[in-house]
Amino acid sequence: MPRPLVIFDLDGTLLDTAPDLMTSLNHTIGRLGLAPVHYDDITSLVGAGARAMIVRALEMRDTIVHESEIDRLFARFIEFYSGSMPGASTPYPGLLDALDRLEAAGMAMAVCTNKTESLARRLLDLLGLAKRFCAITGGDTFPVRKPHGDHIRGTIDMALGCSTAAVMVGDSVNDIHAAQNAGIPSIAVPFGYSDVAVEHLGPNRVIGHYDELTPDLVNGLLVRA
Repeated sequence: MPRPLVIFDLDGTLLDTAPDLMTSLNHTIGRLGLAPVHYDDITSLVGAGARAMIVRALEMRDTIVHESEIDRLFARFIEFYSGSMPGASTPYPGLLDALDRLEAAGMAMAVCTNKTESLARRLLDLLGLAKRFCAITGGDTFPVRKPHGDHIRGTIDMALGCSTAAVMVGDSVNDIHAAQNAGIPSIAVPFGYSDVAVEHLGPNRVIGHYDELTPDLVNGLLVRA
């Protein structure tokens, strides 16, 4: 079997980034004098990248603006969010030990996120995690993004991996459907930002804590696939 590759989503999967995303989003829409969004809104906002998050926040506030204003809001978000990194963003409990286990077993790891690639790389680098991943792809790396299967296929290619030996780990419908569209098994985590219980998304396995992410689990999914 080729070297196994474990691909992770970023926001809500590897890292709890909600506090910083909310702060940056509210800074951004504050330009328009809009009321802030709250943590309870996170599941309906996060998952498709910063631009989509801004658009969804405007829709929540029944606000319609010209596309050129969206561009300005997006630039405002990027400037504030990037300048505030790493902020309060932190790995989920057990993640670092799980990465150590996978690495010790000879497995490769990659990140596939709808976050802008430069932001994903900067955040992971500031947290000392970037070097653990042989590929980091964002929502602007390819012409398509999750849930399109080619986002995962492109990540596998950049990681010098093989689709028959890859597994996706994620917290949302974009992650699980992207894995399905790419024809690879998926592992869902329930502690992220999904607005639907992850077991209803059709993952091959749900884990409640990173203590459950083991080489045996990954290999078992690959054998069954």
